[in-house]
Amino acid sequence: MTSFTPNANDTSSTAAGDSVGGGAPAFSPLYQQIKSLILQSLQAGAWKPGEMIPSEMELAARYRVSQGTVRKAIDELAADNLLLRRQGKGTFVATHAERNVQYRFLRLLPDTGDRNEEGPTQRNIISCRTIKGLSDICKLLQVPTGECLIHVRRVLILASTPTILEDLWLPSSSFKGLSAEQMRDYPGATYAMFEVEYGVRMVRAEEKLRAVLPDEAQAQLLHIDQATPLLSVERVAYTYNDVPMELRRGLYRTDTHHYSNTLS
Repeated sequence: MTSFTPNANDTSSTAAGDSVGGGAPAFSPLYQQIKSLILQSLQAGAWKPGEMIPSEMELAARYRVSQGTVRKAIDELAADNLLLRRQGKGTFVATHAERNVQYRFLRLLPDTGDRNEEGPTQRNIISCRTIKGLSDICKLLQVPTGECLIHVRRVLILASTPTILEDLWLPSSSFKGLSAEQMRDYPGATYAMFEVEYGVRMVRAEEKLRAVLPDEAQAQLLHIDQATPLLSVERVAYTYNDVPMELRRGLYRTDTHHYSNTLS
């Protein structure tokens, strides 16, 4: 991991032309540069999801900065849900296997009770195959048109009711060997499986929502009629450094569930 000698006041911005690690000129506060270095280590897999990272004191010594500078960098990474502080234990790489994190991108909640009362989600995998990506799909995944992608279609069954119909597109180069059986039988969250089996961690997502009516095939898979309104959710999920790794288009039933989000 890169180390460097900071300015005399390590909480100030670097001078014009200075850079961390000899790269392009940097003009950001020093804690932002430390944040960037830690992020590089996360991306490189220096610390796996769920593992504890070095202490603030160790990182401060490694980077030759104050412990307060490291703390501020870690605070931002924790706010971004990339790191997780545990009181009295240390700081860990966040993982989708954590119960309080695994549903981070699933905002559909039951109208009564809570998600835990519904029991585990059942996955009915309709298909899982390799395809040549169409232009609109490839554009969102930032790959050339015609690139090999894995396309998965599945129905998620909540409380014994088919509730979500999803189409997923993934770069095949990053998910070699992914199968319908693996998608169906993995005991944890799908994003946790991507972490453990393929070393791909989804760190953020962008969504677009609209109301739609299903076509005949979609209605049959969700056990509804074609006059039932659905919530259409298009999500692009990104790994480190804003690299898109998944496009997901879902149709959500909202007769017994609702989409919930907290804005701050």
